[in-house]
Amino acid sequence: MSDVIKKISIARLSAPLIQPFRTALGEHHAMENILLTLELQGGTKGYGEAAVATHITGETLAETKKNLRLCQDFLIGREAADYLRISSELHERLPDNKAAVAAVEMALLDALTRRCRMPLWKFFGPRAKRLVTDITIVIADLAETENAVKRFYRQGFRTFKVKIGRDQDLDFKRVLAVQKWTRKAKIILDANQGYTAEETLKFLKRLERSGVRPILLEQPVPKKDWEGLKKVSRLAKVPVCADESVASLADAVRAIKEKAVPVINIKLMKCGIFHAYTIAVLARSAGIKLMIGGMMESSLAMTAAAHLAASLGCFDYIDLDTPFFIRRGFDQNPYLSSRGVYNVAKVKAGIGIKPIKI
Repeated sequence: MSDVIKKISIARLSAPLIQPFRTALGEHHAMENILLTLELQGGTKGYGEAAVATHITGETLAETKKNLRLCQDFLIGREAADYLRISSELHERLPDNKAAVAAVEMALLDALTRRCRMPLWKFFGPRAKRLVTDITIVIADLAETENAVKRFYRQGFRTFKVKIGRDQDLDFKRVLAVQKWTRKAKIILDANQGYTAEETLKFLKRLERSGVRPILLEQPVPKKDWEGLKKVSRLAKVPVCADESVASLADAVRAIKEKAVPVINIKLMKCGIFHAYTIAVLARSAGIKLMIGGMMESSLAMTAAAHLAASLGCFDYIDLDTPFFIRRGFDQNPYLSSRGVYNVAKVKAGIGIKPIKI
């Protein structure tokens, strides 16, 4: 059976959300992504997803679709097994469109591992551990926050990632509400660049006086404010995680060299699969902890990320929860439980997800 790429097709991958996914940077009212299907000459198909977050990366849906169409001529006729060379060329061709790179790499690896009848996680390592994702509490008013927290707590979630960064007083009340309604659940804060270093430290002290101790604080300051990031990391009693500040392999190397933060958030859409793998290896060798996260992604991209994290076994924080924000009937994942447990060890071949195109 041949590994030569025969056909590339691009389609819309969209779905309504159960509620607006609101952060300090912006909000999603629907999932609007791109599905790339890669077919080998032997008939095996692989699927990749490009999730565009314009307010975070600057990429656009139109630009990503255009770039993926341009990749068709570049990819057709190539050996899928030459994935490392293809990946390197993609990064050169699309330096500012990593969501497109991620989609192609995802489809390539999905096709190859389906063709070999092996699950994707075996590509990265010998075993796959179960992962338990947190659940995000988006920015909303106090009543909406309490309703979401109670619903997700009853569903079985025990780590809550609270989006903050727009209004410190409301943020404070919302965090207290999360603690009240979840008893002794773990709380992660994610400011999405919404605060200054001084505002962050003041907010953390206010929480501490109220008896709230988050287990992690993600991206408190603007992504280019490396000095502010390092200041918060140095002075806060809570571990600080870089997300938007580490948007590439080069950014990760800088964070490691400068010892800027103790935790880095890796997302396939920020750097592609192979660079994500490299960042994970470099960070752990330097003693830096890891989070695996994503944009507004369907179960296809989320599960691809779960394969990487489950196989490497070196991720301390799991944030792969966006399938829970997609309306029922528009997404399906047999490897994700209602309590947020990923079990990709059950996958027989590839990523294991055949997306629903809407």
